[in-house]
Amino acid sequence: MKPGLPGAAFLLILAGCTKQAASPTQAPYFRDITEAAGLHYRWTQPSKTPLNLKETIGNGCAFLDFDHDGNLDILLVGAPCALFRGDGKGQFTPAEFPKLTGAFLGCAVGDFDHDGYPDIYLTAFAGGALLHNEGGKRFTEISAAAGITPQPWGTAATWVETTPGSGKLDLFVANYVDFSPERGARLLCDTRDAHGASILAACGPREYEPLPAAFFQNLGTGRFTDASVSSGVKAQTRGRGLGVAACDFSGSGRLGIAFANDEAPSDLLMPTANGKGFTNQADALGVAYDSDTKLHAGMGLDWGDYDNDGWPDLVVTTFRHEPNSLYHSEGGKVFKDVGFAAGIGAATEPYVAFGCRFLDFDNDGWLDLAFTNGHVQDNVQKLDASTTYTQPSQLFQNQNGRFADVSRAGGPSFAKPILGRGLATGDFDNDGAVDLLLVDSQGAPLLLHNETAGAGRGHWLGLVLEGTKSNRDGYGATVTVTLPGGKTLVRHCHADGSYLSSSDPRVHIGLGAAVGVEKVVIRWPSGTVQTLATPGLDRYLPVREGP
Repeated sequence: MKPGLPGAAFLLILAGCTKQAASPTQAPYFRDITEAAGLHYRWTQPSKTPLNLKETIGNGCAFLDFDHDGNLDILLVGAPCALFRGDGKGQFTPAEFPKLTGAFLGCAVGDFDHDGYPDIYLTAFAGGALLHNEGGKRFTEISAAAGITPQPWGTAATWVETTPGSGKLDLFVANYVDFSPERGARLLCDTRDAHGASILAACGPREYEPLPAAFFQNLGTGRFTDASVSSGVKAQTRGRGLGVAACDFSGSGRLGIAFANDEAPSDLLMPTANGKGFTNQADALGVAYDSDTKLHAGMGLDWGDYDNDGWPDLVVTTFRHEPNSLYHSEGGKVFKDVGFAAGIGAATEPYVAFGCRFLDFDNDGWLDLAFTNGHVQDNVQKLDASTTYTQPSQLFQNQNGRFADVSRAGGPSFAKPILGRGLATGDFDNDGAVDLLLVDSQGAPLLLHNETAGAGRGHWLGLVLEGTKSNRDGYGATVTVTLPGGKTLVRHCHADGSYLSSSDPRVHIGLGAAVGVEKVVIRWPSGTVQTLATPGLDRYLPVREGP
């Protein structure tokens, strides 16, 4: 989040010279059903102006099945946090949730004690809370008892099985900056407008010292130990973290943990050879900087194989005048930022992007992209009349490996300016079409029902993974689907990514026009390889980790 950086005009020229993809075959459409669904909630900001960095950082959200009834529920993080129980038919009712005190920002959802019910970690400014799921009936705050200490400015978090086959989820928490007024941190900065006039506005992140990430190792007894120092995580992360997501991007069975950092090089932690720590490989693998080897303001991020070459790629959201970065995996070895060539560069350059998620909204077998946008200075128009504080969200359709901006076709919600922050994906009515949940940090959430082409959508398959030797959620599993004719699709099981948010952990695979699946191969975090022969289509299939 960095005010006032100039654009790169030659990149816009380059984008204009790239080959245009074919027109969409299935126009997207998402309908806002927030009020009708019973999702009554609002985020608010202080009425004063200008606001500071802490007051505009925003919040996250989550799709989760907290009561294990097969229907997605919704968590909205803020003051207060709110939990809504879903009925699988598009209706949500308030559910019991602890009355917590604190400045809560984001969430990570995962079953850390392997009891079959997902637990929640809430990030916060000067705090944080670990909530244990009591059999799908209620949540109990257990941070101190579990050994999870408060963080100075926790933002994004993720649950990761760092020791393959342990079955235990460890917790990574990204921290942002040292925002302590008692140590001299400024709340506002003297900024100049286009005419040189002095205007107070939120300071950029470079005005503050970066804070490294924290790592809590699961002891398997309901307790964690802070291994931030002993594992190297504290020394290896550069701080100002706003996004974190894990993926086995190399096919080695080892998960890499990517951090999107604001005005600091991104991080990509890999396990050391002895498995007892982590080293930062972001520079060596090509994801630390943008396509010009420059710093950018990294906010949200997500992993997904957008070009179906079998190797997961990484998308990172950025600031205005910086196109969102799309790091293409070159055979699982290094990455190359191809945002412009892939079609998202010029279209995202005017906005400040936060939430992001790969999803196959039309079930054609190609991962699409959704972004939420919104500036960080509430008085930005006094500084730059060409932009606004609230901004429209964006939807990109993947057309055989290149993206087309189809936001206008996506429905009125994509034209509505919001203070976009968190974004989560999930099929809340179990119809096989992935829906969206967006955070407007100065208004109501947007629950967007996917009504793309109706019955004309492609076929699909959803996998509900249950680990036995691996973690109960199956986080980190790689799924390879073979279609008739030999075409393969590779997806991975995860709920993390985006910005301060958590998504539906079920592995959704769009199949396009395929009328059958030859086989599905699951490589679990434990190393177990399991094959499912000719599973049925257009349904959610429970899969328990085999021997």
